[in-house]
This record gives sequence, C-alpha cells and structure tokens, in this order.
Amino acid sequence: MYQYVGMFMVVFAAVIFVFLGSIEGFSTKGQPCTYSTGTCKPALYTALFSTASFLLGAITSLVSGFLGMKIATYANARTTLEARKGVGKAFITAFRSGAVMGFLLSSSGLVVLYITINVFKMYYGDDWEGLFESITGYGLGGSSMALFGRVGGGIYTKAADVGADLVGKVERNIPEDDPRNPAVIADNVGDNVGDIAGMGSDLFGSYAESSCAALVVASISSFGINHDFTAMCYPLLVSSVGIIVCLLTTLFATDFFEIKAASEIEPALKKQLIISTALMTIGVAVISWLALPAKFTIFNFGAQKDVSNWGLFFCVAVGLWAGLIIGFVTEYYTSNAYSPVQDVADSCRTGAATNVIFGLALGYKSVIIPIFAIAVSIYVSFSIAAMYGIAMAALGMLSTMATGLAIDAYGPISDNAGGIAEMAGMSHRIRERTDALDAAGNTTAAIGKVNFPALRVPGTFRCLCQQSWCEGR
Repeated sequence: MYQYVGMFMVVFAAVIFVFLGSIEGFSTKGQPCTYSTGTCKPALYTALFSTASFLLGAITSLVSGFLGMKIATYANARTTLEARKGVGKAFITAFRSGAVMGFLLSSSGLVVLYITINVFKMYYGDDWEGLFESITGYGLGGSSMALFGRVGGGIYTKAADVGADLVGKVERNIPEDDPRNPAVIADNVGDNVGDIAGMGSDLFGSYAESSCAALVVASISSFGINHDFTAMCYPLLVSSVGIIVCLLTTLFATDFFEIKAASEIEPALKKQLIISTALMTIGVAVISWLALPAKFTIFNFGAQKDVSNWGLFFCVAVGLWAGLIIGFVTEYYTSNAYSPVQDVADSCRTGAATNVIFGLALGYKSVIIPIFAIAVSIYVSFSIAAMYGIAMAALGMLSTMATGLAIDAYGPISDNAGGIAEMAGMSHRIRERTDALDAAGNTTAAIGKVNFPALRVPGTFRCLCQQSWCEGR
C-alpha cells in the first residue's frame, strides 16, 4: 500500500508546486505584503516551501500510522498473555499500548511542525504571512494521507469483518474468531490497518489542519505586525499543554486506580476524558495568561476586532467542553447500559429489516445534540475572536488528542487480543476477559472520535448486539 501512497504523494506534490508557482508566472520577484511590513517572498520560492511542508506532513502521517500498527501488533499478544493474570493486568497493558501511540502521534506532529516553522523562518524572516501560508501544506499533506489510511483502511476493515462473520456465523455456524475460519486473519489485520493506522492518520490530519489554520490567522493579526513570535505560536503551546495534561491523566488509569472487575473498565475510561478536560481547562488558562498580551487585534474580513487573552481562552474552553458533551451524548447512544442499544437489541427479534431501520433512525437522532453543540461553539467563538476563535475552538477539541487516541487504540488492541486467545485455543475464561475489555472499548472509542474540523460528529450508530444476548432478550 505504501508504494501507491508514495506515488500519489510525489505526483500531488508536483501538482502543488506547479499550481502555486504559476500564480505569478514562476516569478522570482517579491510582491508587497498585505498585512506584514516589507516585501513578500516570490511565488516560486513560496511554492517550493509549500511543497516541502506538504511532503513533511504526508511523511509524518505515514510514519505515525506505521508505527501505530507496529505498537498494536506487539500489544495484541501481550494483552492476551496478561489476561491470564486478570482483567486488570490486561487493561493496563492494552491502555498503555494505546497511550504510547497517542503520545507518539501528537508529539511527533507537534515537533515536526515546530521545527519546520523555525527552519522556514530562517528564509522568510519577518514575513509571517508568507511563512505560515507555506506551512499550510503541512496540514494538506496529513489530510491527503488520511484518505488512504482512514477511508481505504476503513473499507478493508469492515469488508473483512463482515466477510468473516458471514462465513463463520452464517455459513459454517462456528464461533467468532474460530481458527477454522481463514477470514479471521483478515479481520485482525483490518483492525490494525483501519482502526489503528487509519484512525491515527485521520486525527493527525485534523490536528495539522487546525494548527495551520490557527497559525495563518494569527500571522495576519497584531501578533504579526508586532513580531510577537510567542503569541503567534499560541496554538502550538495549547497542543503542548495538552500532551502534558494527557500524560498526567494516563497515570490515573494505570497507576492511581486498580481495575478489579470488568464493570470498572468503562467508568475508568470515561474518567480519562473528564479528568483530561478539567486539567486542560486549567492549563489553557495559564498559557493564555502567560503567552498572550492582555489585548490584541484580529483582522476580521478587513475590519479590526479587539480581543482579550481571556476571551481567546474562552474560545478554546468552549471547543474543549463541547467535545466532552458530544462524547457523552455518543456514549448514551452506543453503550449497552442505556435504553437506545437495548431497544435495538429488542428489534432483533423481528428480523434484520426492523433492526436496520431502528438502528438507522436512532443514528439520525443521536446527532441532534452534537450538531447543536458544534453550532453553539462556532457562534460563541466567532463572536469573541472571529475566525481565529473558531480555529482555536477546533484546536481545543483536539487538545486532548493523546488521551482520545489512547482510548481509541485500546479498543482494537483488546479486540485482537480476544481473537488471538480464540485462535490459540486458550481457556474460555481468558476470552471472557478480553471480550469485557473489547465491549468497553467499543463504547469509549465512539466517545473519543470527535473530529471538529471536518465536522464529522460521531453519530453513526453501531449495533453491538450479540446473537446470544438477542436470544436471551
């Protein structure tokens, strides 16, 4: 797959260079800048730097996805082995493995972006507008690679999953992940490709886009005019604080609280989101007070808008807490502890048609509150700080990305651990423990998949009804 992705990356980079360079006929003469002082750099050199940042974003996305798959592959078998000692030991192994991927992706994206800004600054100097416009290629590179990882990998994952279930449960009447079903291998590989590498590339693209958008808007504000580099890097500081907050939050799940029963898994994962959101609110307040001037100006479609540092903090906080609200609404509609999933399970008794219709209708219903939460956060943040406020609200939703990725990656790791236990012929007790981990991961993974920049609200309903439970109902 990486061969085809590499070919696309090279061809698309050439297209970007040709289109951007031809704006002024591949001119090597500078033009007057719009907001910053002095002369902007020639279009030819801007095209070169934009293409370079695109390649950096694409490569970082690919490497993050590949390393995420390697981490998950090693963690699958280790989680299975730890399940012999108890559900608590297996949970710690699976969650720490997901946390490694979360911190790897968020920190690598931040480090590469910061280094790129400083390297480009050596050429652009005080031309902040040109510098951050060329940096936008970084977000485009990450998003373009996410097309292959998330869409292509996701289609492969679901095709393998459904194919394995059709062959095993329907045609042969054998258990899930039975070693006699060769499609189980494709199913387990698909979990790593779509739910690990694809999800990582997708969230990396969202993070890169949000960061680059916020940096561009900041460059045409009073920050750029006053050459306040620290204030312009405020979006990166927010992401940096997010990594530290998520690191502290991870300790609560793996060191401070001990999982003794399967019923404690899902509450422990939900506490991660609550703790990270609360700590992040405090961290953003501190950063806003230290890094931003008390008053600054944002250019809003030609007009000037005065903004305070606490106003910008409120924009980030609105996005942060809106993401938490969306997560808990999603948890209500996807957890078997609440009536929506139980009603879908009841609809299984009358056949597949009513089950599909009921699940689809419930999926439509589940997006109502998330859409209102996003609309309110957009309106409030735009009213406070115009487009910069919206960009920072989006970044606020992604500021706890490391914790969200840890929870997301925990799910497929637990799922594959159960598949390994089944194929290895291990005891039924171990499979019950891995199934408990997987059941909690399915719900909390839906909570963590909040993707504000693309407005992809987690409203797709997923019926997790097992045949035995439906019959018991």
